Amino acid sequence: MTFLLARHRAAIVLVAVLAVITILIRGNTVWLDTSVVIAIYALIALSVGISYGQAGILSVAQAAFASVGAYATAIVTARYDLPAVLGLLLAVALPALVAYPLARLVTRLTALSLAIATLVFGQAVDIVLREGGDFTGGYIGLSGIPPLPFAPGLLHYHLLAWAAVLVVVLLLGNLIDSPFGRAANTLRSDTLRAVADGVNVPHVRSAILAFSASVAGLGGWLYAHHIGYIGPDSLGPSVSLSVLLMAVVGGAQTVLGPIVGAALLTLLFKFIPSQEVQGIFYGGALIAVLVLTPNGLMGLRSLWKPRRATPAATTAPERPAATAATGATAARGAS
Repeated sequence: MTFLLARHRAAIVLVAVLAVITILIRGNTVWLDTSVVIAIYALIALSVGISYGQAGILSVAQAAFASVGAYATAIVTARYDLPAVLGLLLAVALPALVAYPLARLVTRLTALSLAIATLVFGQAVDIVLREGGDFTGGYIGLSGIPPLPFAPGLLHYHLLAWAAVLVVVLLLGNLIDSPFGRAANTLRSDTLRAVADGVNVPHVRSAILAFSASVAGLGGWLYAHHIGYIGPDSLGPSVSLSVLLMAVVGGAQTVLGPIVGAALLTLLFKFIPSQEVQGIFYGGALIAVLVLTPNGLMGLRSLWKPRRATPAATTAPERPAATAATGATAARGAS
C-alpha cells in the first residue's frame, strides 16, 4: 500500500488540487473554459515530458501529432457522423502509428539533428493539412465538429479533460517505475550503458515517442470537440515550441512539471494578450528557469528536502600513550 501511494503521489496531489479548484470555479464559465484549455495544453506538454523528460528525445512535432488526432476525430464525426468514441480511438492510434516508424528513422540522430528532423516533419504535416482539399478543409479547416455527448456542459468537459490528464499521470507514474521506464531513463543519460545492459535502443525510443504521440493525439481530440473547429493554424508548429517551453519551465523530468508549466504559461497568455509582450515574458521565463533551476520549477523541491548528514569518517582509536610506553618497557625487559 505504501509503495502504491509513493508511486502515485503525483496523481494524489493532482486530485486534491483539482477538487479545490473545481469547487472554486464551478459556477464561472470563463474559468471553466480556461481550465479546459490548460488541461489540453497539459496533455500535449505531458507528451513532451514523456519523450524528452524520460527518454531524452527532443521532439518539436508534438503539436503535429495533436493535429493528426484532432483532424482524425473531426473527419469521422463532422463528415461521416460517426461517434466521438471512434474518433478518440483514431486520435490515439493514428499519431502512434505515424510516430513509431518516424522514430526508427530519426532517433539515431544527434539531439540537434533530431529536433530539426521533427520540426521538418511538423512542417510537412502542416503542408499536407493545408493542401488536403475538401478532405481536410484546406486552408479554411473543418468546422461543425459536434460536442461530446457525455460532456454537455463546461463543468462536465472540465471534469472530462482533467480525468484524461489524471489517466496519463497514472500511466506515466507506472512507466517511470517499470523496467521499460528505467531503460528509457538510462537511454537519456547514457546510451552506451543502455546498450551494454542489453536495451533494444531503437525499439525503446520508438515506443516512447509513439506513446507520447498518443498522449498528444488525446489532447487534439479534446481540443477539436471543445472548440468545434480545427484548422492548420490551430495546432501549428508554434504550439510545439510553446508546449516544449511549458515542459521545460515546469520540469520535464517530473510527472507534474509539464502540468505546472502549462498552467503557468496559459494563465500568462490570458492576462498578457499581446503577442510581443508574451514573447518577452516567454524568453524571460525560460532564461530565469535555466539559470535558477535547470530542472524546472518542480526541481525546487530538492531545496526543501533536508539534506542527509554525511557520516563522519571513522578513525581507529588512538592507543593511550601510557599503555604504549608500558608495552615498550616490557618488551625491552624481556629482551
